[in-house]
Amino acid sequence: MERGWAERGYQARCLDISIDRSFDDFRRQYEQAVPAYDAAAFNALVARNASWGDVLALMRDSAPHAFLIYWSSGDLRPMMNLAGDPRHCVEYLMGNHTTAERMFRHDPAVMLYTPLRTVICDGPDGGARFIIEQPSHAFGSFGVDAIHEVGLELDSEVAALLAHLEVPVPAGLSD
Repeated sequence: MERGWAERGYQARCLDISIDRSFDDFRRQYEQAVPAYDAAAFNALVARNASWGDVLALMRDSAPHAFLIYWSSGDLRPMMNLAGDPRHCVEYLMGNHTTAERMFRHDPAVMLYTPLRTVICDGPDGGARFIIEQPSHAFGSFGVDAIHEVGLELDSEVAALLAHLEVPVPAGLSD
């Protein structure tokens, strides 16, 4: 195999959803539905060289709506307020490493787009906004059917999460 580099196009479809609840209320609901990743629990599986079935079971028990929060920026408001922008905004990395593995086996470069990035911020008129890129668009860019299929499943899981949170599900996300 010749060494070098390759260029791959990337498709994005940004979903910007207006929420009829306050930033604080929606953030609280989101963080309840998508709990924080428990690194100690998953590291214990690695330490004892557990089976992949054990990992799948822990993920099922840990992520009631298919996703965990791996990282959060915390509210960016204090820093941005120094520049005169007082809006609340929190960025998250939300995902499921057992789902990511189903794509990783075909191309480790999928890790550029997993976990999924999400944003909750102040919206117009006192509501909130939830922003995410549609997973199937990014993963479809790899040109590997198996990766794109997982991306479509992620679309459905995001749609189910949004329905659970009682927010509008954008057209094309759950179709």
